[in-house]
Amino acid sequence: MPNPTAAILVIGDEILSGRTREGNAHYLAGELTRTGIDLREIRVVPDDHEGIAAAVNALRAAHDHVFTSGGIGPTHDDITADAVAAAFGVPIGVRADAHALMAAHYEARGVEFNAARMRMARIPDGASLIENPVSIAPGFTLGNVHVMAGVPNVFQAMVASVLPTLTGGQPLLSQSLRLMRPEGAVAETLGALAAAHPGVSIGSYPFSQDGAYGTNLVVRGPVAAEVDAAMRALGAAFAGAPE
Repeated sequence: MPNPTAAILVIGDEILSGRTREGNAHYLAGELTRTGIDLREIRVVPDDHEGIAAAVNALRAAHDHVFTSGGIGPTHDDITADAVAAAFGVPIGVRADAHALMAAHYEARGVEFNAARMRMARIPDGASLIENPVSIAPGFTLGNVHVMAGVPNVFQAMVASVLPTLTGGQPLLSQSLRLMRPEGAVAETLGALAAAHPGVSIGSYPFSQDGAYGTNLVVRGPVAAEVDAAMRALGAAFAGAPE
């Protein structure tokens, strides 16, 4: 049975403008790989209601899981929850359990639970909450869409809350071989090796070091024996090549 598939939807004008360096997709990609969920797409959209809703609908129809990052904070441009509710065609409002969590959190810290903060307790109908042990304000799962914060440490905490609830497949294993030879010098042999080992994917990634060109060869696959066999074949084919 093939692994479940996933997409990541990153939301925010600050990402597209270059003001903020995006790292949540990179983090989640690694966690999904270890869980046995195959990441197939990463998409970035601005803080635009219609654009977010359209992207959510397209991605949730194409993949088993969609993970969103960003746009569920307390400010006027945090519109992800509303857009996801619109994508599913359900109402959204302040929910009692989310409100109670946040009210207790702010009261314990002597901080006002004002209207702006209360926006983070607005949850679409039918969603389940995603625990946030860092700052309490929850994310939520609606259907196959998991809606999470954009702040990296909060995002990572929410990922840790969500992934154990999902059914994964076979984790993707990888091994690599570093050669101080340019891609053009290894391409023909690499193509033949890839054809001879259809159970794995073999990729080549060029680099430059001290004015010399090299290539990292990476073997990926779900079955350890097949990855090992392909690596042995690579080692034999490029025996004696500089590393």
